[in-house]
Amino acid sequence: MKIRTMFLVLAAAAPIPLLAHHSAAAYNVKELVTVTGAATDFRFVNPHVLITIDVKDASGVVTTWQGELTSPNHLVRAGWNAHSIKPGDTVTLSGNRAQSGAPALRITKTVVNGQELKTEMEK
Repeated sequence: MKIRTMFLVLAAAAPIPLLAHHSAAAYNVKELVTVTGAATDFRFVNPHVLITIDVKDASGVVTTWQGELTSPNHLVRAGWNAHSIKPGDTVTLSGNRAQSGAPALRITKTVVNGQELKTEMEK
């Protein structure tokens, strides 16, 4: 009986850290930003796919931006794979910028070489 009770308590507590992991608190969800640049890195890894691009401003200063997507498993169902973005591809990322002001965002839209890569399966 004690083992069963302990198992139930542990099972009930397990989802709490998982829910906290997916918080959007680090991002300003009221503001969308869009940046375009050359892809420098594409990490198709758990728990979140990461895209890094170099964005050049009007005066030629380059800022490295990093965007975070959902898991690879989710993106595979939408047609993505580990080679969907290659170094040098022109990538436009739209999403919610980091609250800290860092050049980072939670991606809501990804366009690669003029073609949008959807993050959900077409219905």
